[in-house]
Amino acid sequence: MPAVALKEQLDNLPESPGVYRYYNDKQILIYVGKAKNIKKRVTSYFNASSNHNRKTKKLVSEIKNIEYTISNTEFDALLLENNLIKENQPKYNILLKDDKTFPYLCILKERFPRIISTRKFIAGQGEYFGPFSSVVAMKSVLELVRKLYSIRTCSFNLSKENIAHKKFKVCLEYHVGNCKGPCEGLQKEEEYLEDIKQARYILKGNLAAVQNYFETQMNIHAENLDFEKAQFYKDKLTLLDKFQTKSLVVNKSITNIDVITIITGEANAYVNYLQIIEGSIVYSKTIAIQNVGDETPEEIISSAAQQLRESIKSENKLILSNITLAYTEPGVENAIPEIGDKKKLVALSAKNALELKKEKEMSKLARKSRNFEVLDILQKDLQLKSLPVIIECFDNSNFQGSSPVASMVRFVDAKPDKAGYRHFNIKTVEGPNDFASMKEIVTRRYKRLIEENKQLPDLIVIDGGKGQLSSAIEAMNEVGIYGRIPVIGIAKRLEEIYTPGDNLPLMINKKSAGLRLLQQIRDEAHRFAITFHRLKRSKKNTSSTLEEIEGVGKATAEKLLKHFKSLKKLSEADLKTIEAIVPHHVAQKVKEVLSKEESK
Repeated sequence: MPAVALKEQLDNLPESPGVYRYYNDKQILIYVGKAKNIKKRVTSYFNASSNHNRKTKKLVSEIKNIEYTISNTEFDALLLENNLIKENQPKYNILLKDDKTFPYLCILKERFPRIISTRKFIAGQGEYFGPFSSVVAMKSVLELVRKLYSIRTCSFNLSKENIAHKKFKVCLEYHVGNCKGPCEGLQKEEEYLEDIKQARYILKGNLAAVQNYFETQMNIHAENLDFEKAQFYKDKLTLLDKFQTKSLVVNKSITNIDVITIITGEANAYVNYLQIIEGSIVYSKTIAIQNVGDETPEEIISSAAQQLRESIKSENKLILSNITLAYTEPGVENAIPEIGDKKKLVALSAKNALELKKEKEMSKLARKSRNFEVLDILQKDLQLKSLPVIIECFDNSNFQGSSPVASMVRFVDAKPDKAGYRHFNIKTVEGPNDFASMKEIVTRRYKRLIEENKQLPDLIVIDGGKGQLSSAIEAMNEVGIYGRIPVIGIAKRLEEIYTPGDNLPLMINKKSAGLRLLQQIRDEAHRFAITFHRLKRSKKNTSSTLEEIEGVGKATAEKLLKHFKSLKKLSEADLKTIEAIVPHHVAQKVKEVLSKEESK
């Protein structure tokens, strides 16, 4: 992606919490990051004054595209970042945060195992879980484990001998209820290991197993009328539930579903898609769909849903959306939630789609503003009475007088309007006469626009010096538009600008943005003319080659070229295919001659 486009992306980033994603020139995800303020964080990477290390500088050099997903809170962003890193394993998340910097949780290999946080991976020390994408994520999990289970935090060597000899005394953690005193033999090893077993489920992310265990224990104690113990497990369930439901990004009540929303604009639509697996957002994509035409929002979102689901092979059977989908795959349901967390999730998706709409519209306004600045400069450079919003430029092309053609390109708001480009075959001029050719095409162009009552340009540019400009002025006089539309000529050699009635060229600063725009328009007209001329000359040469074959006249040659498009395709065709176009004896002769030409 061009640097200008990347700068526009940076200018239009939201100042919201969320996750940003960097892609390289092959659109491969290379880094995922989170931020409280996406714009502030991402722009810091491109700040020349930042003291980045070598690896970060290498990352920045590879960034060609930026995507983001906004979230409601920084905590949501943290969880989403963690999910996306685990799912995609981006290259620079590993390079910039290697094993020495990633935090882990470890169940140590010891009697009455402790659970510790560490940045060092030591083989054989214990069972490691992670790495976690941030210390905050790691601490939140460790805090949950310690609230749910009585896991010791001391570093005593709790061997059977040390406990038997009463070498240790219980500490404050025992008195506040966070530890059951295994150091004095007040807790059996089997009971402690059961807590470690349950904690292991949480560290692996299997919260459902822990929930089932607590529910089972609560029901057993309730049936035995041990209501105090039942309440103990109920409190544990409540704590676990709060941990899961405090974020939309990870929520046990939201299972495997897809979420897709659409926000429409004047000519475009903006769609956000989220994939949720086991309660976690594992994929997020926001796209702009241009020139939607007569399609309804229901049709657009349905088509987008199908393509996005296919791209990541989603097998989720429920699609939540903000409008009803026109169609879904067999076996897939669509719903518009009205309350609860599912509605909030749809709102979050719509928020991302709306953010992309704002970004694109701001980018469009910024580009339009820049274009009008250039046009304003051009107006001052050429001393025009009005802004040259529509500019048309003419150019001739011929080769030693043969196959004379011309082109006209049209620029609107300083941008190419390719639907307005025109090719011209010179009809009234014989031989190499650029002046007469220029008069012919200018006459034909504006005579037709006037007859069809179509909009005339604000500025006419002629690729050439005083001679071509004079020819264009003659044509404009004949059709009655001279004096109504300003016209200039731009000479190739010294980039001189000529205006009617002035023998001396107009002096414009060579660094002027207005002059650069004129050069761009002139070069585009030249390219368009040359391309057309080469195509015409190629067809003429090809036609001449065929006409040299016995039995092939001009009409037959044109018939063959119209069907096969080129000599190469004609020579590769079998005899029966050629016979379908021309008589058998002609087809045989064509095949024979072209086969000999190929073997030379």
